Amino acid sequence: MEFESEDSAKIFYDEYARRLGFVMRVMSCRRSERDGKILARRLGCNKEGHCVSIRGKFGPVRKPRPSTREGCKAMIHVKYDKSGKWVITKFVKDHNHPLVVSPREARQTMDEKDKKIQELTAELRNKKRLCATYQEQLNAFMKMVEEHSEQISKKVQNVVDNLKEFESIEQDLLRHR
Repeated sequence: MEFESEDSAKIFYDEYARRLGFVMRVMSCRRSERDGKILARRLGCNKEGHCVSIRGKFGPVRKPRPSTREGCKAMIHVKYDKSGKWVITKFVKDHNHPLVVSPREARQTMDEKDKKIQELTAELRNKKRLCATYQEQLNAFMKMVEEHSEQISKKVQNVVDNLKEFESIEQDLLRHR
């Protein structure tokens, strides 16, 4: 699959994750050494990897929590292509854990923080969709402005050429008097 932007790919995979019953996480990216632009991005299941305990490094943990990481490998890898599109170059479909199929099941296990995170994630998803739409409209408008500008430039150049031709004819007429 191809996408117009990195954000479009993120929005797509986030929607896919939500429909399937998992949470998408931005895992890593590769940047250009020349200008720092993102060239590739890995998006995956939030249960990817394993949690490393930090108990000894920063003192005792007040309220130890169970790890949400289960070593899940589900992910996509999107890469910026020479064509200017973002292309999925790798797709791992299988999860090693049960998926939350219905929102009702998810609500039973969520505490208030989880609910707030879900609300904010949904709001952010909608804002990203809106931004992507605005970006497309802005790009279309800019293209129209550029085309109009080119047409005006051509017309101005025609006027300038006609004036030069007129001046040349006028000078010839003045010389012949």
